Amino acid sequence: MTPYENVTFFIYLLIPLVPAVLLGMLGVTGRVRAHWVLFSTLGMLLIIARPQSVLYQIIAYLLYQGILMRFYLAYRIRTQGKNRVGTFYLITALSILPLAVVKLNPSFMVLGFWQTVIGFLGISYLTFRTVGMIIEIRDGLIKEIRWLDFISFVLFFPTLASGPIDRYRRFVTDLEKTLTRQEYGVLASQGMDYIFRGFLYKFIIAYLINRYWLDPLNQTFGFLPTLQYMYAYSFYLFFDFAGYSAFAIGVSYLLGIKTPENFDKPFLAKNIKDFWNRWHISLSFWFRDYIYMRFVLDSAKKKRFKNRYTASYVGYFLLFGIMGVWHGIQLQYILYGLYHAGLMISFDILDRKNRTWKFWGQGVWWDSLAVLITAQFVMFGFLIFSGRLG
Repeated sequence: MTPYENVTFFIYLLIPLVPAVLLGMLGVTGRVRAHWVLFSTLGMLLIIARPQSVLYQIIAYLLYQGILMRFYLAYRIRTQGKNRVGTFYLITALSILPLAVVKLNPSFMVLGFWQTVIGFLGISYLTFRTVGMIIEIRDGLIKEIRWLDFISFVLFFPTLASGPIDRYRRFVTDLEKTLTRQEYGVLASQGMDYIFRGFLYKFIIAYLINRYWLDPLNQTFGFLPTLQYMYAYSFYLFFDFAGYSAFAIGVSYLLGIKTPENFDKPFLAKNIKDFWNRWHISLSFWFRDYIYMRFVLDSAKKKRFKNRYTASYVGYFLLFGIMGVWHGIQLQYILYGLYHAGLMISFDILDRKNRTWKFWGQGVWWDSLAVLITAQFVMFGFLIFSGRLG
């Protein structure tokens, strides 16, 4: 069953959410709530993971990642945190391996079960969580991993299939946090607001865009239909995806977990950097923190490039190249990643030159023009992503 896809799923949601709300309003928090989050996650997993073979795949994946995590943590403690890069890269590669298999060969079989279903359930998001943990273990930020917390974090059912991507230490802090009745009441109220927003975005706006605007354009071609398709697809993608994220965040809040925001009015961005601070925020920040910044800092440390801007630009290609491949190995996804790397570099160059040449100014009219222009570049990127141009 696909999360947040139909009324049936929302009926099943009442099973974990009603007791969670009662616990919150009665002021029962701490480890009691943490145990309920675990039981809820395992229970909903039995509902989501159909057929039964899917459940076996997820259990195998969880054990595999858990063993890697515990081994690497024990290794770091035994070696007293010495920086052994080879071991870190090996563990990271092994953690990414199941996702790579699914992306490169969807028909690959393990234990006789088709891997394509795992990919559908959100193996990408699970992998981001586990790789993030490995990086934080290497940084010395994670010094202990409890199996129950690990299971709750990796398989947390509200965000299982579509994110947002949380961080282990932040998640566990929320899991153990004691909330007063008033604090939980505020959180639950915000959660319901997110859930209603999800219904508005996904089941009303996205549905209407798809049925009356996007779908008819699938049968027509040419410059004007393609231009219309660019706008229709962009708005549909936002409202559908933001709807899923709103559901995930709202349900998380009702469970007492303040899952991070994923969208912040992205089509009002004034430039491409601003856009990536607003669109799929948890993913873009994950790539920024764990790939881009580390590459740039490591390049500066090793003096890999003479010019610091060169390191930054290579970092953009690395970041968005990986992001493109993460969506899939089809040409449109790779081009989408390279396109955004080019936009980031071009804007950085223009922004620096603007300090001298003053290509643009400040004020409401300039900001409005910047929003309009940025939206066109972003939506053309989504057109590439859609595969329509291919």
